[in-house]
Amino acid sequence: MLKLFNKTTNRLISGELQPAESFLDRGIGLLKFKKIEPEYVLWIKRCNSIHTFFMRFTIDCVFVDTNLVIKSLHQQVKPWSFIWPQWGATSVLEMSAGAIERWQLKKGDQLYVVS
Repeated sequence: MLKLFNKTTNRLISGELQPAESFLDRGIGLLKFKKIEPEYVLWIKRCNSIHTFFMRFTIDCVFVDTNLVIKSLHQQVKPWSFIWPQWGATSVLEMSAGAIERWQLKKGDQLYVVS
């Protein structure tokens, strides 16, 4: 499992980072879950907008560019919502509701991934 760190604050964000790269994985996303654990993060690559149609729980979303710099943050995204394309974003990190506040993530923070 991959780990996600915030280089700006030198903190571990998640020890459970799951990339979604295939068409199927990206399409299903978090739909297969009834809930997610607080440490779980789904990394959807090649994605700058999302919807939460058919989801069963609220999430936080962090949009990042190719260098994993945070471009925008969306807290408490409820089921049946849509987030329009985010300028400069190339992927999104979907996480449990409250994670942005809990991990003190901010626009402009530099993230990095290790295995």
